Amino acid sequence: MLVRRFYDDRLAQASYLIGCQRLGEAIVIDPARDVAPYLEAARQEGMRITRVTETHIHADFVSGARELASQTGAQLLLSAEGGRDWQYGYAAEVGATMLHDNDEIIMGGVRLDVWHTPGHTPEHLAFIVTDTARSDDPVAMVSGDFIFVGDVGRPDLLERAAHVVGTMEAGGRDLFRSLQRTASLPDHLQIWPGHGAGSACGKALGAMPTSTLGYERRTNWAFDIRDEAAFVATVLEGQPSPPRYFGTMKRINRDGAPLLGVRAAPAALEAAALGDLLAHGVVVDLRPFADYAARHIPGTLNLPLIKAFTTWAGWLLPYDADLAVIAPDADAAMEAQRALASIGLDRLRGAFGLDVLDGASAHTVRGDILEAEAMRAAGRTVVDLREPNEWQAGHIPGAVHHPLGTVTETLATLDRSTPLAIHCQGGTRSAIGASVLERMGFTDVIDLTAGFGGWRKA
Repeated sequence: MLVRRFYDDRLAQASYLIGCQRLGEAIVIDPARDVAPYLEAARQEGMRITRVTETHIHADFVSGARELASQTGAQLLLSAEGGRDWQYGYAAEVGATMLHDNDEIIMGGVRLDVWHTPGHTPEHLAFIVTDTARSDDPVAMVSGDFIFVGDVGRPDLLERAAHVVGTMEAGGRDLFRSLQRTASLPDHLQIWPGHGAGSACGKALGAMPTSTLGYERRTNWAFDIRDEAAFVATVLEGQPSPPRYFGTMKRINRDGAPLLGVRAAPAALEAAALGDLLAHGVVVDLRPFADYAARHIPGTLNLPLIKAFTTWAGWLLPYDADLAVIAPDADAAMEAQRALASIGLDRLRGAFGLDVLDGASAHTVRGDILEAEAMRAAGRTVVDLREPNEWQAGHIPGAVHHPLGTVTETLATLDRSTPLAIHCQGGTRSAIGASVLERMGFTDVIDLTAGFGGWRKA
C-alpha cells in the first residue's frame, strides 16, 4: 500500500493519496482545489487516480474533488448520508457514486470501509483503511474533521457559518455518539486527520501530523467526557469565530465548485487600470507590513503572503468584486492566485508590478503600545482587534473590542475623523487593520505594533 500526505500550511489542511501498487491505482481523499500535486505524485509513482472522494462538504476551502475527477476521469464518490437537508447538489449532474455507512471501496489489496461519523457535519464520513495484502486488521482512519490530534471537529459551523439555525447542539450530540462508535476499533489504528494546528475547524488542534486512536483515547479531551450533555457543552464552548468565507465555501462545495482546468499566470496590469480597480474592486498589496507602512497607495489592502494570507483574504475580500494584486514578481502573483482560488476568490484580474508605487507617499503611522492608555485619556479611541476569547482573557483598560474580521461592519457608522489607535496580540492583525481602516476612509489611525503581548510584558 502506498500513502502520500499533502498539506497546505495556509489552510492547515491535509489530503491523502492511497494506492495499491500491485494494481497501479489510487484514491485521493479530500483534495485541495489545486490538483497539480496529486497528478504529479501519481505520475511519479506510476499510478492512475481512479477514485476521488471527500469526508464531507468542506467549509474552509474549495474542494478539489470535482476538479480532480474531471481531469483524470476518476470515479467521484460522495456522501449520501446526512438527510435531505444537506446533500450534494451536483452529484447527479456529474454521475457521482453515492456512499453509505458500511460501504466498502476496494482497490486490489487496499480496502476502505466507509463510516458515517456525523457531528462536525451531518453527512460526514470517515474511511477505515486496511492493507489486506499484509493483514485483515485496519491500519488507519482517514478521519477528516471527525477526530483531530488533540481535538475533535466543531459541530457549530452549520449554524454559525452556514446559518442553519438549531443545528449545533444536535451536531454535538451526533459527534458524541460517533466517538462512542470508535470503541470497537483497536488502539493501534493510526489517525490521519483533515487539519492541523491553525485550522478554525476546531479549538485545540495539535501540530503533530498524525496520531493513533490509542494515544487520542489517553490524551484527547473529547474521549474523557462520558456524559453527553457535558460533552456538548464543552465542545461548543470557546470555539473561534468562523471566518466570514466559511458560509460561502459550504455553498460552493455543496453545489459544485466551478472547474478551473489549467490556469494561466495572472495578467500583467498597466498603471492605467489602477484607478478603476480601486474604485470598483479591491487592490491587494502583497508586500511585507514594514514596506507597506513606509510607502503605499491609498485605498489598497495590505495582505502579505504570510501563513495567514488565505484566512484574512477570506475574511476581508468580497466575492462579488474584481481583485488585483501588487506583487514583487510573477511567482508571488501566481502564489496569490493559487491561494485566492483555494477559497473561491476567482475574480483576479491580474497583477501590478512594484513600479505602480512610483510616486506613492501614503504611510502608516505606528505607535508604542505602552502609550495606549495615555492616548485614550487624550481622546483617542483604542480598538482591540483580537478575537472574543482573547479579549475575555484580558485587555487594556478603556479599550473597545472590534475583531478585525468584522470592523468593516462594526465601525461602519463611526465618524471617519475619529482618532483611532489599534492593536492586536502581536502586530499582524493591526497592520492589516490599519490598511482596512484607511480603505474605509479613516484619516487618523495609529498602529500600536507591539500589541497586547507587548503591553502585558511591560
